[in-house]
Amino acid sequence: MGSMTLSNEYPKGWKLGLLTVGICFTIFLISLDFSITATAIPSITSEFHSLEDVGWYGSSYLLTTASSQLLIGKFYTCLNVKWVFLTALLVFEIGSAICGAAPNSLALILGRAIAGCGNAGLLSGALLILAHSVPLEKRPLFTAMTGGTYGVAAIAGPPLDGVFTDKLSWRWCFYINLPIGAVTFIVVALFFNSPARQNAPTSQTFFASMKRFDPLGTIVFMSAVVCVLLALQWGGITYEWKSGTIIALFVLFSVLLLIFLVIQWCAQENATVPPRLIQIRTIWSCAIYQFTLGAGFFIFVYYIPIWFQAVQGVSAIESGKRALPMFIGNIAGTTLAGVAVSTIGQYAPFMILGTILTSIGGRLLTLFNPNITSPGWIGYQVLVGVGIGVGWQQPIVAVQTVVGMEDVPTATAILSFAQTIGGSLFISVAQSVFSSRLTQELAAKAPGLDPSLVLDGGASNLVDHAPKRYLPAVISAYSDGLSRTFVVGTALVAFSLVGSACVEWKSVKGKKVETGIAA
Repeated sequence: MGSMTLSNEYPKGWKLGLLTVGICFTIFLISLDFSITATAIPSITSEFHSLEDVGWYGSSYLLTTASSQLLIGKFYTCLNVKWVFLTALLVFEIGSAICGAAPNSLALILGRAIAGCGNAGLLSGALLILAHSVPLEKRPLFTAMTGGTYGVAAIAGPPLDGVFTDKLSWRWCFYINLPIGAVTFIVVALFFNSPARQNAPTSQTFFASMKRFDPLGTIVFMSAVVCVLLALQWGGITYEWKSGTIIALFVLFSVLLLIFLVIQWCAQENATVPPRLIQIRTIWSCAIYQFTLGAGFFIFVYYIPIWFQAVQGVSAIESGKRALPMFIGNIAGTTLAGVAVSTIGQYAPFMILGTILTSIGGRLLTLFNPNITSPGWIGYQVLVGVGIGVGWQQPIVAVQTVVGMEDVPTATAILSFAQTIGGSLFISVAQSVFSSRLTQELAAKAPGLDPSLVLDGGASNLVDHAPKRYLPAVISAYSDGLSRTFVVGTALVAFSLVGSACVEWKSVKGKKVETGIAA
């Protein structure tokens, strides 16, 4: 049924314990790196005078993650699991080190892009190592442990980031990855034995081997995404939307995307996105759901801490604390939905409920203003978090219900890809909307103020670089600009109804449990 088998000799005792710690550390790294940097962004923009680059701090990381995910998934299928994982971890660590030592904004963006390439292989690799280290009947317990680790890191990220930013330096938000990653690297290198692959081709030409990884499709698609990201990043800020540069980028993106689709159709099973899988209703509907819900969530995560620091004038530590309600709500929603789906067997209603709750919560976020009370900003975030948690994991359950075990890795990779590429695209869209709105509001509310004083000064400590007589107008302009990013996030979440409404209603209890693993 597959080309990879598991040995009957699973690690036991202290070896299994150490591998479990290594896997949990990996999940901790992924979650921490996602949640920790958002709170540091205002301090970064103040040091580098780079408010216009905020979108790239997130999108460069998500872009390389998304571009590499499916390719690295094929590496795991065809190559040694252990060495693919260690290579991905090493790349992630190098990127983190570059970010921590970055002398300017461009170096930070480059470091984030390199770290994103490594991150693309960490989650799937950690789950593969878990599958090869724990018997099937015990795997749910260990999977729950990794899920709990993700939640702990998500909650710990913002306040930990605030401590680093205020007490040490924002650079420690990246340096913290180095010792944690080193422990994981040593444990996996010493104690994990990759399963032997069977039925692997032994006499393929170099060209035939490379063809399995769809290098042409990967290059074309990455180029297409770079074009659309540049268009969205520059449009309305560096260039007018109707300028020849922006139009040319959108045209080039469309042409490259069409070429990519043709390549996928011709490559079939060697394609980055095999056509037979994407034609399954549940897969394409769940991909839409992950694309839109993930993009909206990333926008909320990145711009809510900026709102607290810029509009309410709080420290990085305090803004981290004030972002906790959303993450706590997310964990609560994920836990409750997981228990409910296991009990009744249906996942589709929770996808719809996730769309509804998050859309309502996102709409309430757009009401953020300088005079909002604590119950307001706490409650609105909790509602968003619960909504995301209720719907977040259901697409994974859905695709595993409708496809055979041999297609689960690819189908899951498609969903991860949709989620991360949605975030990379629309963080740039949100940044463009924010910058344009902020400039308009400054011109209207503070006509005598040079906008560059605000735009170049960064989002934190507005009181230090905005003239006192203009400060209320500047804060109001910031609030209006940031609320527009929440409008973008809310619209995306609302559009996820297309995915949740189209998904097939099937019960997880109606599918026989797989008793083996195919890869």
